[in-house]
Amino acid sequence: MDRAGSPNENSLNPRERDILRLVVQRFIDTAAPVGSTTLSRESELELSSASIRNTMSTLEAQGYLNHPHTSAGRVPTQQGYRTYVDELMDVTGLTNDEATLLREGVQRRLGDLDGIARDTSRLMGRLTHLLGVVLTPSLATGVLERLEIVPLSSTRVMFVIAIRSGLARTVIAEVDGEVPARGLDTIVQRLNERLAGLTLNEIRETGAARVKDLDASDQTGIVRVVLRDSSVLFSEAAGVSRTTIGGTQHLVAQPEFQEPEEIRNVIELAESEDVVVHLLESPKMLDPQHPERAVVFIGRDLGHQKAASTPFSVVKAHYHYGNATGTVGVIGPTRMDYPRAVALVEHVARLLNHSGES
Repeated sequence: MDRAGSPNENSLNPRERDILRLVVQRFIDTAAPVGSTTLSRESELELSSASIRNTMSTLEAQGYLNHPHTSAGRVPTQQGYRTYVDELMDVTGLTNDEATLLREGVQRRLGDLDGIARDTSRLMGRLTHLLGVVLTPSLATGVLERLEIVPLSSTRVMFVIAIRSGLARTVIAEVDGEVPARGLDTIVQRLNERLAGLTLNEIRETGAARVKDLDASDQTGIVRVVLRDSSVLFSEAAGVSRTTIGGTQHLVAQPEFQEPEEIRNVIELAESEDVVVHLLESPKMLDPQHPERAVVFIGRDLGHQKAASTPFSVVKAHYHYGNATGTVGVIGPTRMDYPRAVALVEHVARLLNHSGES
């Protein structure tokens, strides 16, 4: 299973694999087309420049490399990057200093997920020179721990929706008639008996059927509010940002983004939360047997116009904060250091998992 979640057939011989790996690695390091003479001189292949050039021509004919008309060297294509990520790269761990920096950043903010997300996204951006992104969990994926209802006036109440991860949402609702002074605790207890333990998505879809029979005997009007407003009560709060991004200043320094229009595309990406959420949440994680592994989506893999028009890649992994699921990742050019990005994303996802268990 590859890191985009689909099987990949091996069609390259050992020499072709070695040369493709070296071309990708050198292009990632230098952002300059790679020539056969350079590989012959600087690699340990013990092959002549002519032999390497012939193999590079074969890789180009098979779609793994491209040959810019202004250069004698080759650059990887999307297919070349895909094969490198799925079959050829070695993921190494972070340095001790980097791991300590990230761990201490999370530990300083334990209990403050928004603070963890801000600090971690900045560190990820700084360590990779990419956009570091932390997407906090969607309330809709969280499991209801308890529903509380607080009277605010004779006709208004506040619903407090507590999620097992420690997240919470409050909603003000109007009650038909007056909220009685007594009986509220009883109906809240009955609602919790029916709804606690379900995700908010499940409550929106099936909650009405689960509590409808309570309406006839309810003198408080609360059940009618749940039946009437469940789509609002048990959904994401409108206008609340789930996305924190760090590293824009580092990304615009990459060679791919030197022209004004290219810089503008990066800035627009960083400021478009709906695009970032799309890139981090869709396509979904496709390998349920390895949920802790980072997955890599390259250019057209992302299925989004912004990624197709500008050569972006995304490396991302899910993390669990209590029972809710969030996403951590980096976004950058297709010429990114994939082994380092994968190692960093997986490490941060593990840290955030542990912070949610604390």
